Formats: sequence, structure tokens, C-alpha cells
Amino acid sequence: MARVCSVTGKKPQFGNSVSHANNKNRRRWQPNLQVCSFTSDILGKAVTLRLTARGIRTVEHNGGIDAWVLGARKSRLSDDVLKIRKAMEKKVAVTAKAA
Repeated sequence: MARVCSVTGKKPQFGNSVSHANNKNRRRWQPNLQVCSFTSDILGKAVTLRLTARGIRTVEHNGGIDAWVLGARKSRLSDDVLKIRKAMEKKVAVTAKAA
């Protein structure tokens, strides 16, 4: 499983650990990934994603998972979020057709 945020797209960063003697050792900085579940009103169930702390705040700031997924551009969404968006659009179309 890749260490990439589904919302922000943050990945591990690479660089050097530099000692006082100026010795350089390669290291990587990992993103602060959390497994977080959001309740979707459209789907009627919980949606679980691996997000950074910044990504969780982004989703909450935009009004929840439903508003963020449907409001974001498709080019910015990861593959797992695109599947969720497709399921949401299908559910919205079915409820609009029934009404």
C-alpha cells in the first residue's frame, strides 16, 4: 500500500540527515497518514480512507465527505476516491429518477 494521501496527494519526501560533522545519510520523511472513516449521507454508510491530518481538515472544512467528493475536480481525486464518487453519482441519479 502506497504511503500517499487520498486528498492532498502528499508522498514521502527524501533528503539527507546531516550531522554536526557534516556527515550526510539518506533518510525519508513520511506523511502523517491516518485511517479515517467518514459517514456518507448519500451512500448511507461509512467511507474509510487513508488521509493526512491536513486531508482530514480539508474534508471537514468543505462540509464532509459527500460535499468534498462531489465538489472536487476528477483530475485531483485518487483512484479509490473516484470509485466512491462514481457510487455517489449513481445513487444520486437513482434517487432523482425515483422522485
